[in-house]
Amino acid sequence: QVQLQESAPGLVKPSQTLSLTCTVSGGSITTNNYYWNWIRQPPGKGLEWMGAIAYSGSTYYNPSLKSRTSISRDTSKNQFTLQLTSVTPEDAAVYYCAKGAGSILLYDSWGQGTQVTVSS
Repeated sequence: QVQLQESAPGLVKPSQTLSLTCTVSGGSITTNNYYWNWIRQPPGKGLEWMGAIAYSGSTYYNPSLKSRTSISRDTSKNQFTLQLTSVTPEDAAVYYCAKGAGSILLYDSWGQGTQVTVSS
């Protein structure tokens, strides 16, 4: 069973870059047809899909965040990473990583989520 665990700084200052890492266990991020996603939920709001990196290394981004978002991976560590630049208080949220099988639209495994606060 695939397990995902997010790691993040917790507190980021406005205008800084937020970096989050998802460590995957129980399966390889290069397994065919697996898609590795970043999703966030601001307080009081719904889930927002941010982007994904596929088993092939191809990346996909939410158009509304694309200019500030970069997703990469380290296959030797079985991790994938999200970088979000120029953060504002509106980027405060619980950030989740999630696995999709065959799609970036359906997720069958989730990390527990990590809270990120943006404040000076």
